[in-house]
Formats: sequence, C-alpha cells, structure tokens
Amino acid sequence: MSSTPNRGMLRVFLLLGFVFALSFASITLMGRFQAGRGNTRLEDEYAQATQTSPGPEQKSPAKPSAEPGVSLQESQYLETFNQAVDLIEKTYVKEVEPKTLYYGAIQGMLYNLDPHSSFFPPDYFKDVKVELQGQFGGLGIEVGVKDGRLAIMSPIEDTPASRAGLKSGDIIFKIDGVITEGMSLTDAVHKMRGKPGTQVTLTIVREGWPEPKDFRLTREVIQINSVKKAELIDGKFGYIRLAVFNENTSRDLRQAVQTVLAKAGGKLSGLILDLRNNPGGQLEQALEVAETFISEGPIVSTKGRLNDSNKTFYAHKQKAHTDFPMVVIVNSGSASASEILAAALKDSGRALVLGTKTYGKGSVQSLYTLKDGSGIKVTTAYYYTPSGTSIQAEGITPDILVEDLSPEDMARLEGERRREEETRFREQNLPGYITQEEVQQKQQAKPADKKQEPPTFEELVLKDYQLRRSVEILKSWVIFQGQVKKAAANP
Repeated sequence: MSSTPNRGMLRVFLLLGFVFALSFASITLMGRFQAGRGNTRLEDEYAQATQTSPGPEQKSPAKPSAEPGVSLQESQYLETFNQAVDLIEKTYVKEVEPKTLYYGAIQGMLYNLDPHSSFFPPDYFKDVKVELQGQFGGLGIEVGVKDGRLAIMSPIEDTPASRAGLKSGDIIFKIDGVITEGMSLTDAVHKMRGKPGTQVTLTIVREGWPEPKDFRLTREVIQINSVKKAELIDGKFGYIRLAVFNENTSRDLRQAVQTVLAKAGGKLSGLILDLRNNPGGQLEQALEVAETFISEGPIVSTKGRLNDSNKTFYAHKQKAHTDFPMVVIVNSGSASASEILAAALKDSGRALVLGTKTYGKGSVQSLYTLKDGSGIKVTTAYYYTPSGTSIQAEGITPDILVEDLSPEDMARLEGERRREEETRFREQNLPGYITQEEVQQKQQAKPADKKQEPPTFEELVLKDYQLRRSVEILKSWVIFQGQVKKAAANP
C-alpha cells in the first residue's frame, strides 16, 4: 500500500514539470517573436528612407554597422554615396568609367571646402610638382576663386600674361570660348597650360570696363626666377624685386643681397624689397627669407586641428642683415607667402611697408600624394602675424598707403608739375638777373651731344611712383639720421 501513494505523487510531479516547461517555452518564443517584429519594422523604415530614387534590381540596404574608427553617421553617408554611384552606373544615359565618378566626387568634396583646396589627377599633379621647382609651360598667372568666379591673383613678371597687361583681380570669364562658371580650379589651370608656342584666348572682365575683352596669348615655358632685379639706386640704396617663392628663393635672395652690397662697396644706406604681384609659394622659403633680415623673434604662427599645425616659427640666425633700414612694397597681387614675409618685417619693426592693401590669403595648404599618383591640396591651418592677427580676407594694410599710378596718371602729374614751374615767379624772371655762368669763374664747356641710350634703371625709377616714394623715404631717413648725429655732436 505504501507503494501506491508514491507512484501517484511521482505522476503529479512529472505533470507539473511538463506544464512549467511548456509555459517557459511559450514565454520565450513570444519574446523572440515580438523582438523579430520590432527589428523588421526598423529595417523597413531605414530602407524606405534611403530609397529616394528608383533603380533596376534595387535591393533594400541592410542596416548599417559602423566599421572600426567610423561613426554610424559616417557609415550611413558612405552607404548613401555607394548607392548613388551604383544608380549612376546602372541608369546614366551612357556608360561612365568608375574613375570619372570617383575623381569627380573628390573634386566636388574639396571644392566645397574653400577656394584653395583642390584635387589633381595624376597628370595634373605632375604639373604642380614641376611648378614648385620653378619651371612649367603656360601663361604666367596665379589664379584662384573670388566670389565664386575664376580670378587672377597675380600675373608673374615678364610672362605672356604680364606683358599682355593682365592684372590682379581680373576675372577670367572664358577660356577659349568656354565659360569658366562652375569649372574647377584644376580644370581651368590645365586648360591654360599647354605646349609652348600654342595659343589660348582668355576673355577678361575688369572693374570699370563696359564689357569683357579677349586676350590672345601665346604659351611659353615659364622659367620662374625668384629674383627679377638686384640693382643699386644713387650708389647706396639697394633694390631687390622678389617675384615668387619656390625651392630656390632663399638662396637667390641671399645672392641678390650680396650683389647689391658689393655694388655699394660693402655698405648699404637702405634696401627696398619689392613684393608687388608676388603670389606666394612655399612657407619654408618665406621663413628663410625673413631670417635674412630678422635675427630674433616670431615670424609667423599657424593654428589648425592637428597638433603639427599649431606652431610658432622664430628667427634664430645671428648673421641676419639688420644694419640698414628697409622699405617693402606691396599691392593687391601680393599674396600668401609674400604677405607672411611683409607682415613679419612690419610687425617686428624691421621694415616700413608701402603700397596698397595685399590680397588677404591667410591660410596654409599642404600637398598630399594619393596611391594612384593623384594628389590633393588641402587647407590645414590658418596663419597669424607676429602681432597675433589674421589677414584672412583682410590683407595687410601698409604703413604708408601709396596708390600705383598708371603711365597716364604719371604723365598727367608731370604735366601739372611743368605748368606749375612755368607759372612760378623766380629769380630768373627779374630784369637784368645775374646768370649762373657769370657766377662761375670758368665757364665749363658744354658736353657734346651723346647718342641716345636706353633708359637706366634709375631713370625707370622715376616712372614707378611707388618705387620713387620708397627711395624718397629712405633718403629722408638717411638725412634725418644725419641731422640727429649733428645735433648730438653739437649740443
């Protein structure tokens, strides 16, 4: 009898265990079913949101998962980009090479950053590297984007562009009849480059002109020499024209300084450094040129997102030329590295800056080579003058503002001066005045007529108003210093 109750109790326990197991299984399956419904709804919403354009054999994209180092948001954008590429490849009216799509995407990406960031396909990138070395084929202009239009930053001296009269600020409306609106900077430069001896027509818009004008230019091998002139004025004032910053600039500049020093017998009473229409170039070269004239103190600082972009560059060469006053001439074509140099000389008190406001390019670009030989130029930092100010879109305001007068303006001023001389009452207007010859003990023989020679550099100085004013300032400085010495010697 004792065995019967035991068997009954065992059946009860087995039945209860089966019920509990069945309940647990039901709960678990229901939870998974509800979770499955939720996941399906989310995936459908994502697919609907991304399918903005119908396409053949289009499939709902899988839910994105971020790669290591890539945020979920970036992963979504990459998926959208890939979807766009896939749609174009399948639906565009004609077959498109993948290179065209991907290169175009990189170009557009950089174009939307700022006017100075750009992409260079392999052939274009070779041109960029050659240009940095100081020689290339083309017209001799530095171009950029101004208010969304292709503009001339600066014509390089003694090139087809400068000889044709193109100026900083000119808008290039067409290249060989093709409107430049919407054209990338890279494509525009490539269209203007070409085999020496071939021609290209630029349609130029200039402020004050009633309509655009065509300029037919012949391409040349542009051999860029940093130093265009190294001359002596009045036997004691040096003049150096620095046209561009390339790999040889600091070396060429030091040689030019030695040249004018030798002409002056080893001592200069002053130096004029002409940076007009200098479009800039390599930052390292601007620093080395600054150290030629500044022995200590900051030259420029850069600030960017990367730690390597946050730097202050100091002058540290003790053999700098600091024993003569300097005047630096600038204009609206002075940009980038030339602005860095002018600002350093101005802020340090080493030189007086004369001319008109500079271009205002206060950003630093870095070149990077990509795997297939193409390259990108991307803005990596902003630069700041020694006083801590940025010139971005502002430019450098000269210490002395002197407009660059055209030949017509110069002729008009000269005519006014002559008329003033003719109407001025002087000693020689008095009746019976004593002539200069009577005062001289011996009348010197008049020199024989000489064959007309081409104008000397000093004669050309008189026709360059900004340069003439620079010479006058240095002469005034020498006179003033002489007066101070006299006063100290005769208290």
